[in-house]
Amino acid sequence: MAYAGFEKERGTLKYRCPAAHYGLTCQGKCECPVRSGVRIKMAEDRRIFTPLARSSYKWEREYDRRTAVERVNSRIDVVFGFENHYIRGLKKMRTRMGLALCVMLAMAVGRLKEKKPENIRSLVKAS
Repeated sequence: MAYAGFEKERGTLKYRCPAAHYGLTCQGKCECPVRSGVRIKMAEDRRIFTPLARSSYKWEREYDRRTAVERVNSRIDVVFGFENHYIRGLKKMRTRMGLALCVMLAMAVGRLKEKKPENIRSLVKAS
């Protein structure tokens, strides 16, 4: 089935017959039980059925952004030692997090200035 959009007022995802959606001719269109389309309520399973269809390009872009953030979080936890910290107080934690993020950005800028963008994410390779 081809994704045909999210219907906010109904809280459903709409899927259509691929032949009808892409303008193709289908020989079995007359006896097809889902020729007009199918609506799936998001309440069915909210983890699977989201307003953004998993088969869309927009979902892929959003998911890529999520994985990028997860990589940064992992680097902060493991490399910068925030997984096993002894920092007490929100102000101290914000200061240390800010410094860690500044170091990551400074290293990326240094790699770009050295014209080595392939090493932009590496903490080990010298620039």
